[in-house]
Amino acid sequence: MRRHKPRKTLAFENIIVANTAAEGKCIARVDDKVIFIPFAAPGDVADIQTTFEKKSYYEAKITNLITPSSLRVTPFCQHFGVCGGCKWQHLNYESQLEMKQQQVKDALERIGKVEVEKHLPVAGSDKQQFYRNKLEFTFSNKAWEEIFDKDSPKGIDALGFHVPGRFDKVMPIETCWLMPEPANSIRLAINDFARSRNWDYFDIRGQQGFLRNVMMRCSNLGDWLIVLIVFHEDREKIDLLFNHLQDSFKEITSLCYVVNEKKNDSWNDFEVQTWSGKGYMEEKMEDLTFKIRPQSFFQTNSEQALRLYEITRDFAGLTGNELVYDLYTGTGTIAQFVAKKARKVVGIEYVESAIKDAKENASRNGLSHTHFFAGDMKDVLNDEFVNTHGAPDVIITDPPRDGMHADVVAKIIELKPKRVVYVSCNPATQARDLAMMKEHYRVSAVQPVDMFPHTHHVESVALLELI
Repeated sequence: MRRHKPRKTLAFENIIVANTAAEGKCIARVDDKVIFIPFAAPGDVADIQTTFEKKSYYEAKITNLITPSSLRVTPFCQHFGVCGGCKWQHLNYESQLEMKQQQVKDALERIGKVEVEKHLPVAGSDKQQFYRNKLEFTFSNKAWEEIFDKDSPKGIDALGFHVPGRFDKVMPIETCWLMPEPANSIRLAINDFARSRNWDYFDIRGQQGFLRNVMMRCSNLGDWLIVLIVFHEDREKIDLLFNHLQDSFKEITSLCYVVNEKKNDSWNDFEVQTWSGKGYMEEKMEDLTFKIRPQSFFQTNSEQALRLYEITRDFAGLTGNELVYDLYTGTGTIAQFVAKKARKVVGIEYVESAIKDAKENASRNGLSHTHFFAGDMKDVLNDEFVNTHGAPDVIITDPPRDGMHADVVAKIIELKPKRVVYVSCNPATQARDLAMMKEHYRVSAVQPVDMFPHTHHVESVALLELI
């Protein structure tokens, strides 16, 4: 192995890639330093060049793939490696599942030092393409110029995804393999219609322009909801575009728009104007129907969400006599999913609008024994609350990526429910929280669920039983 030392970067030859690491990258080693390499595969032999250096590690990119790993496959997307999504498209799906299984196992046993009695096999996704029910795209007057010839003019309009690390640059997307048709056709039609009329795409740095974002949602009942986000209201343009979409795509059931004059792209706190249709969509799971507004949270992989909820319900071991607390309930989907096997379900969530959705859907589904409350979990879950609603027999908790607050963990231990089912989108914080509980609960089983094929993300469901 020879080492080259250019002025700002280092180059290394014949590097053997070991295994996967955080954020979907792979790792290799040179002397006493770890090297993190994106878009690599375990078993690759490659020449690499550093892109970033710290005292204990490098970040690098492959400059020459000498011997490809046997795990590699040909990526199916023309935008792979640029748009920032689907970073594991170059790995066969069986290997992806093995890596996700190992990721969960390592987090619990190495980070949390938690003993797990049974590691159940990861629940893979039957669909590895077109599995999402929601996507949001960005309009920008500054397309990522590296995709164009050097002689091309700057300031080219684009509708697509942000390029990682470049908040003001957007990668124009021709075909995205994440959402079923007519998602691609609708997006291209919007782009063609707007560009042909020289409408202003948003200038992210200058904070000016008309078109900002477009969100698409679809449901397993056939609903298609389109939300256009604009910087200022221009009803004439909105009417022109929406009439065009309505005439071109009979699949669209609701067209809405939002005026967002803020300096960031978040728009959930604004009023959504319904231009046509009912302004929401409906999703069905078993015998439940959920009304999903444009701002509502709902799992973006419907089929895998069903599997996740089934595993959660099975782990809860309900007989019909239990009082269940569903912590971080969101819009109450898990709470309602387990309700028919519980005596009473109490859901708690910080976001008031989510609780509003939960109550409405529970009423629509005839679940009068579900009750939902809004507030900060560590403040709401107190002695007064428990005295009012009863001590839980089972707790289901599905916290955000940061995991549970230490006070919430302590309260769960104090309440001593027979079982705790911990659903996590971040195995590392799940491991941290379970480590705080291991003196009181044994981890009977853990099962990963792959919600997002071709990414490193994985859900982990853990069953804890009182010792």
